Amino acid sequence: MVLLAGGVFGKPQPGYNMSKGEKKRALRGRAGRMKGGRGSGRASSGQVRLWGRHAIEAALKNPERQHRKLWATPEGLESLDGELPPGFPIEHAQAADLARLVVKDAPHQGLVLECAPLEDVFLDEVALGEADRPIVVLDQVTDPHNVGAILRSAAAFGAAAIVTQDRHAPPEGGVLAKSASGALETVPWVRVVNLARALEELADAGYWRIGLAGEADAVLADVMPTGPLVIVLGAEGEGMRQNIAAHCDVLAKLPISSAIESLNVSNAAAIALYAAASRG
Repeated sequence: MVLLAGGVFGKPQPGYNMSKGEKKRALRGRAGRMKGGRGSGRASSGQVRLWGRHAIEAALKNPERQHRKLWATPEGLESLDGELPPGFPIEHAQAADLARLVVKDAPHQGLVLECAPLEDVFLDEVALGEADRPIVVLDQVTDPHNVGAILRSAAAFGAAAIVTQDRHAPPEGGVLAKSASGALETVPWVRVVNLARALEELADAGYWRIGLAGEADAVLADVMPTGPLVIVLGAEGEGMRQNIAAHCDVLAKLPISSAIESLNVSNAAAIALYAAASRG
């Protein structure tokens, strides 16, 4: 088993705020009966339930994340890249028990973590970042698999943040976190009330706003700026709402073959982020 750079995941306090620099100890926990199983993936009130090795490992390494309890199989614990401190609340379980804690057929990989939601991130906290790190704005993209995959691409290509509307966006949760493969813990996620106003604020901060739209005349590579960039994507099928498209500086398309009508929004985001990362 490989240790984390800090030695252990950190020690949970009342509320289980993970700290660094705790003394290294072997993974261990108390056996006990399964409690709180709902078969829906819903956590206790005010909590978030995550599953899957990468999602949970990243959550345990995140010092901003407060943890309540970890349910795990022996194999799941062994797979973690790190060690838990003594007293960490673990309940040992069988894979079938864990299946009752997550959504149907979810690949929990022997690990389920209940924790507090991440703290809010605000637009002005990310709008003054490095000029070569784009911001991704999602207009009513509601599928948690897609948002999770976009977070993963954002992490891979060095995006500064994603921005969604408070409404018409999936909540933080296990399906999204599993799809993000750990990126939920590393890529800031800004939720705003008014997406059009957020785009205005980003323009005021010097960002060039490109909206991806299949019907656009321009090709993405031809309108890519050298300075701060916002990439705006709409929901599959409907695309961007008219008001959001009107708040973009330019609309552009990806040069895909005429043999296919469109790409999945998460695939389009990955290609656009790669293009942004490849700017000279």
